[in-house]
Amino acid sequence: MRDLADSIESMEQLATAWRALVLDRDPRADVRDLPGIAVRWADCRFAFWNCLTLTDVGADAGLLKQRLDETAEIMRSKTHPGFVWVFEDLLDPHARAGLGEAAERAGLRYAFPGTGMAGDLLPIPEPVHPELTFVRVTDDELLRAYADINARAYGFPLEDGRDGLEGSALWKSRVFAYLGLRDGVPVTCAATMETDGRLFVALVATDPAWERRGYGEAVTRKALHEGARATGLTRATLHATAAGAPVYPRIGFRPNSPMRFYSLGD
Repeated sequence: MRDLADSIESMEQLATAWRALVLDRDPRADVRDLPGIAVRWADCRFAFWNCLTLTDVGADAGLLKQRLDETAEIMRSKTHPGFVWVFEDLLDPHARAGLGEAAERAGLRYAFPGTGMAGDLLPIPEPVHPELTFVRVTDDELLRAYADINARAYGFPLEDGRDGLEGSALWKSRVFAYLGLRDGVPVTCAATMETDGRLFVALVATDPAWERRGYGEAVTRKALHEGARATGLTRATLHATAAGAPVYPRIGFRPNSPMRFYSLGD
């Protein structure tokens, strides 16, 4: 049985990490902590930087309806699309059972699933992969390659991925962002950053042409290894997509809450 405290930690890690990442993208971004909703909205073309997260613990069906209506209204006021992130274990059983219907009535469309994960797993050995060399992102060229891998992996136009990362000083300094290179060509990427006493894993991706070779696991291990070595932290958190969910338990992460991502309906 999952511990509710782990689900709360997962939600709070998202809200804290995304505050830093969104404000890095645009210091004028809409970053607010409203009752029951964390607004982290850069209003840029990179949809992951446009985020609303439900933060109530134990919300019943009535409160869930109110929050979803509020998030839909916020999204309608924005220029660029984004997502509402819902941690299912933070809802009471009745609200959770009716989540899909409540979202539809609010004008939200189910986008894709996710899973919150965490683990006391650091430090881990420095990884080795026979087909990869690892390089830390420290300049604009490498950061663009990182953005392009994410765009290809998540099905965004390249320009949208670049709009999220290009020009960032944070990603070239405080974030432990790594590329995995195959024959000198960037094919996979992962990053960690210190977030409230944990290492938060962000934007793990592999070029679709090079999936199912263990590249994503290897580069994630590299980002965790280097982040832990630099910070001394021992606990890590992340939010996995369906594609990544089978990978992270092999590193030592444990699932703590299923998640649903919603976009604004047509």
